[in-house]
Amino acid sequence: MLSDEIKQFLHGDVAADDATLAKFSRDYSLFKVRPQIVVFPKDADDLKNLVKFVAKKKAAGEDISLTGRSAGTDMTGGPLSQSIVVSFTKYFDHIIEIRNKEHGISDKDDGEARVEPGVYYRDFEKEAAKRGLFYPSFPASKDLCALGGIVNNNSGGEKTLAYGKTEDWVRAVKIVMSDGEEHTLWPWSGEMLEQKLKEESFEGEVARKLKALIEANYETIRKAKPNVSKNSAGYYLWNVWDRDKGIFDLTKIIVGSQGTLGLLTEAKLGLVKLKKHSRLAVVFLNDLKWAADLVEEVLKFHPESIESYDDKTVEVAVKLWRQVLHSMKGNIVGLGLQFLPEMWMVATGGMPKMILLVELTGDDEKVLTDKLAKLKQDIEKFGKTHGGIKVRALRNESEEQKYWVIRRQSFALLHNNTTGLDTAPFIDDFIVKPEYMPEVLPKVNAILQQYKDDLIYTIAGHPGNGNFHIIPLMNLKDPHVRALIPKISDEVYKLIIQYHGSITAEHNDGLIRTPYLGEMYGSKMVELFAEVKKIFDPLGIFNPGKKVGGSLEYSIEHIAPTQ
Repeated sequence: MLSDEIKQFLHGDVAADDATLAKFSRDYSLFKVRPQIVVFPKDADDLKNLVKFVAKKKAAGEDISLTGRSAGTDMTGGPLSQSIVVSFTKYFDHIIEIRNKEHGISDKDDGEARVEPGVYYRDFEKEAAKRGLFYPSFPASKDLCALGGIVNNNSGGEKTLAYGKTEDWVRAVKIVMSDGEEHTLWPWSGEMLEQKLKEESFEGEVARKLKALIEANYETIRKAKPNVSKNSAGYYLWNVWDRDKGIFDLTKIIVGSQGTLGLLTEAKLGLVKLKKHSRLAVVFLNDLKWAADLVEEVLKFHPESIESYDDKTVEVAVKLWRQVLHSMKGNIVGLGLQFLPEMWMVATGGMPKMILLVELTGDDEKVLTDKLAKLKQDIEKFGKTHGGIKVRALRNESEEQKYWVIRRQSFALLHNNTTGLDTAPFIDDFIVKPEYMPEVLPKVNAILQQYKDDLIYTIAGHPGNGNFHIIPLMNLKDPHVRALIPKISDEVYKLIIQYHGSITAEHNDGLIRTPYLGEMYGSKMVELFAEVKKIFDPLGIFNPGKKVGGSLEYSIEHIAPTQ
């Protein structure tokens, strides 16, 4: 048996029992794919031996592969496999070091950390906070996810507006590639780059071939880069070779690659100094046609985040107000009274189409308070010429809490209080330039309203980037409903591509979006993605069917209800 063969050389654990295989058959996507075995490597030597073992079998014609997995919170089916799943949270769970500025790190960072892929973000966040630091590109699933998934998915979230995505914060990686050796990758330039390109090694060969591929297709690649501030679709070929600065950076192709190019063993991350104070303004927008202009006005104040949710989310919060209050700490009567201003606002002005949460941060409380007052004044002035806009400047964290609960937990509240329906993330992460929001959002709503008898949905997102999340609830047991998934995907993605956006800003491709990369990028870029895969992984042993070679038929066949 395969598991017995692996046990002969692995220091870690191997599992093939029904409970383990069932657990690793699911992530947070709508798919179910049962692996043959799950391996829990103890160290880099385990991974090197495992890769060499699988490569030998694959070369002999066996259908075998390795798919890395951290916390399993991926919403695309990225860590699912019919072969070997490699789990990192059991043993690769060490924070190797966290350093502050005074310890000689990069000038552009306030701190730096070296972490293994199985470290849960919630644990890392606490340790970094002890040093007054944080990693800014965390996703909404920060209490559940691990850092290996953050790097491999190029994650982003509510702080991305101010700080960028994961690709902006990875300084170096260690990765076991298809030669079965662990490689340390970082940005190369000057003599180091020349040396690497001449090196007679697997690493040198990868660098030479990839640089040649980029040079031969430089303009095609440059033009293919989506015209948006965030993108997780495909391989980021446009980020690897900076001709002007002479920097060649293989970490830029590893980030967001969903484990298709190798198995990550360590990442060096840049960190940011925590701000001492945070204040929130809540803006109520009654007409989406002003959304882009409003965001442009708000951006003048350099907010750390702009989050949003729609009128359907408000309706969910009103319907489930008891559960919302339960998610907040404090006296239920006092908490209930906090909603009176919004009730009055709705009674006098109607249900807002979008609510924006504008977060300002700083180290000087008085300066921040003055800035918040000026923001409120400017939005009120803006509202006089763009009707239907109201704003509240909140005084403290207690007032802010209800808005963050609604933004972050509305979908969970809806899901937990709806029977017979499954979460169906398949159009969950599109992005367009913010200026197109007033046109795109009504058109997306119009598409989904055609199927209102078959799904329930809300829209939340990051309007400062033009990035929105829709995760419908659907009865996946019904074949008719399952058949709607590719139909709705086609309609929504064609719309997003028409506006030069990306079909995934943060959540990546996996099983759900890999088949649509051709529509987004065209056949030439898909060919280049396949070449990238071949350069790094000539035998195709790492996470097949993601990024390259994905089949829509396979994906649809593996949709499975969670209930």
